[in-house]
Amino acid sequence: MSTQPTFETRDLVSGYGGTPIVKGVGLTVPSGKISVIIGANACGKSTLLKTMARLIAPQSGSVILDGQSVGSIPTKELARSLGLLPQSPIAPEGIVVADLVGRGRHPHQRMFRTWSSADDVAVAEALSATGIADLADRAVDELSGGQRQRVWIAMALAQQTGVLLLDEPTTFLDLARQIEVLDLLADLNEKKGTTIVMVLHDMNMAARYGDHIFAMADGELVASGSPAEVMTTDLIEQVFDLDSMVVTDPVSGAPMVLPRGRHHAQVADVSDVLLAHTALR
Repeated sequence: MSTQPTFETRDLVSGYGGTPIVKGVGLTVPSGKISVIIGANACGKSTLLKTMARLIAPQSGSVILDGQSVGSIPTKELARSLGLLPQSPIAPEGIVVADLVGRGRHPHQRMFRTWSSADDVAVAEALSATGIADLADRAVDELSGGQRQRVWIAMALAQQTGVLLLDEPTTFLDLARQIEVLDLLADLNEKKGTTIVMVLHDMNMAARYGDHIFAMADGELVASGSPAEVMTTDLIEQVFDLDSMVVTDPVSGAPMVLPRGRHHAQVADVSDVLLAHTALR
């Protein structure tokens, strides 16, 4: 597999029980970048990601990885190229951190092949990269939410794939742990060049951490581009049915969405307030 895999969908339709949720989505994931899928609840974000990961079979259209339909790639071969961290994964009761992370090596095992020094190195590197080497012998169910999420990410890292899909990796985490996990993924992308595709609910986190944004509404892809190109007041209105202002995040320089709500008349220009606040720091 190349270090910069190509990954795309073509006229993809998928859903459940014959009912389409994703409707004709065609997109190309930028190689070696962080892409984020945003949209309102039930718009098809997670269904799209699951179909890209081959957890759901397309009703029509295709998912293409390095020129091949993912449906035609043998399971173990696909798992060596494409990793997935689903929503709220469940660890076997009593399993310790190192053993769970080691499960990421299963796609690299061959019949009659025992655990190797290469597997040891991959697990050790994953534990180190996620900052949980000191937790290796701890039971996963004893850990905090942020620690558990790091363990699952470490398992995905041990899988050593060129593409990593994550479905709402910050769900149920407090703000500090959200930043911790997203910083970890940004470091992974920067140091390893891993192509990352995430579903995120938080628009501002998406804009801050994403190199590329895919915006969905009612199962369709309605916008694709850089955060600056996609995160506009018109797009937020279309996708989220939300009246907002879009200003510049004084910390990251990315677009930042400010819902107007019922307080919209009290501040004439929120961007001026943000700039003044930043100047006082």
